[in-house]
Amino acid sequence: MVMDGSGGTLSEIYQSAKKILLRTRDGLERLERLEYSTSTAGMDTELAFAVKKDITQIQSLCAEMDRLIAAKPQRDLWKRKVEQIAEEAESLRESLDKYNFRNQKRMTEARERAELLGRANGDSAHILRIFDEEAQAMQSVRNSSRELENANALGESILSSIHGQRERLKGAQRKALDIINTVGISTTVLRLIERRHRVDQWIKYAGMLFTIIFLFAFIFWRR
Repeated sequence: MVMDGSGGTLSEIYQSAKKILLRTRDGLERLERLEYSTSTAGMDTELAFAVKKDITQIQSLCAEMDRLIAAKPQRDLWKRKVEQIAEEAESLRESLDKYNFRNQKRMTEARERAELLGRANGDSAHILRIFDEEAQAMQSVRNSSRELENANALGESILSSIHGQRERLKGAQRKALDIINTVGISTTVLRLIERRHRVDQWIKYAGMLFTIIFLFAFIFWRR
């Protein structure tokens, strides 16, 4: 078989890369667990350096395997295997970079907080006075808000009372209009009845007169 520069075969280098890959993945998981732990300060830096070193070694082994693949009969199969190792190593490197970025950001924020606390301890009376003024301002705002709410509630109560009185006035107005309309209808009906009664009387008198004239005419004709 073809040997690498250190005397290992392609299969041996591949197994070594797989072993280091597992160790690197385990180390990165430990880093993520230690990220927010305060009882293990200092351990994460050492572990991050070891993980970075393993990733670099994996990438070096992948480069060596690429060189040895050309002499292998199953080049495509070995090429896919090496590419998989290289992709996993690259993914672990990106995760490590993200961890280092978060760690650096966390250290910067801790330093800024320490600086702020240092300035606060040097001028605590001024800060307390500012807090007291802000508290008074907030209390004044709350009092004003409470007064506005009370005034709003009183206004709503007055508007509700006026609305109720207006509805009652409308109801009384509708009843009065109904009564007026009813009286008007009744008067009209009485006038119609009276007019009909007069017409009936005229019809009755005309019928009686016609009957009398007819009788006289009949008697006169019989003679």
